Amino acid sequence: MSLEVTIAKRFEGFTLHADFTAGNTAAAILGASGCGKSMTLRCIAGVVKPDSGRIVLDGRVLFDSEKGIDLPPQQRNVGLLFQNYALFPNMTVEQNILCALKKEKDPAARKAACGSALRAMRLEELAHRLPSELSGGQQQRAALARLLAGRPRILMLDEPFSALDSYLREEVEGEVGSLFSNFDGTALLVTHDRNEAYRLCREMIVMDSGEVLRAGTTKEVFADPRRLTAARLTGCKNILPCVRVDEHHVRLTGWERELTVALPVPEGCCAVGIRAHDFAPEAADGENRMPVQVGASSENPFDWNMICTAADDAGKLWWKVSKTTLSSPPPQAPAYLRVAPENIMPLV
Repeated sequence: MSLEVTIAKRFEGFTLHADFTAGNTAAAILGASGCGKSMTLRCIAGVVKPDSGRIVLDGRVLFDSEKGIDLPPQQRNVGLLFQNYALFPNMTVEQNILCALKKEKDPAARKAACGSALRAMRLEELAHRLPSELSGGQQQRAALARLLAGRPRILMLDEPFSALDSYLREEVEGEVGSLFSNFDGTALLVTHDRNEAYRLCREMIVMDSGEVLRAGTTKEVFADPRRLTAARLTGCKNILPCVRVDEHHVRLTGWERELTVALPVPEGCCAVGIRAHDFAPEAADGENRMPVQVGASSENPFDWNMICTAADDAGKLWWKVSKTTLSSPPPQAPAYLRVAPENIMPLV
């Protein structure tokens, strides 16, 4: 199964250009608020009509502006979970699920399908409650059960954890992870949380200002975001201006240090990204070492965050180190921080 999206939608002051493919797995659409993530889902679902382009799901054309194809939402076999879950407030959980089974004319089959959806989301004991009588996590499970009852070919979740208290997030995230693992089709998760995206999705699409910046497997995108904005969205703290020397070397602007880079350095490379946990302290100067002094530090449950200043005041570096490696902040600064060539990300 696969999803192919190449669409454009113009609004006042904003244009969406979504161009990506997703396979038979869970894919995250990662980006800041207002970048076009949710609008992309609505276009796929048929809630919003693109101005131009094409949407194809498993070889079936859902939208094609040139051929005049625009299937209505009820014919697309797409499941979209909105942020507010959109449960009918005057219906019980069971009745909400049965609404997704209207096409099934056999009463026994409808009842069986509803029961299966209730069991899948562990809602049997809550079947006769109204949405107002459920917790936020229970409401979400009810909305997911209704979605799954319709047997969609693609499952799309729009910021599914945004309305949950922090103590519920881990529980519900685990359920969504199990759902994605067992779902036979394409699943899209819209999120601005890079950690959610990494934990739940094998593929990732990074968006900014209506454009797709980077797409690939989640691990590939984190290891090589390629674009400066994509590096920031995936949580890279250290983005250092540079100039390209050759295919595997850059010179840091201000630091006057040359770094060896394992990835090919593209023409137009303007910066490199180095993740805070990829530094290692060194006593002596050498390849890919940067002279620093440790300034402020803060403690997390399992690691230390340290802000290091360049010995020659060229800039700052964020260094994160596990407590298993360093039991307490260093009483004096390491002379150098080293980064391996394979941990340097060239950016344009």
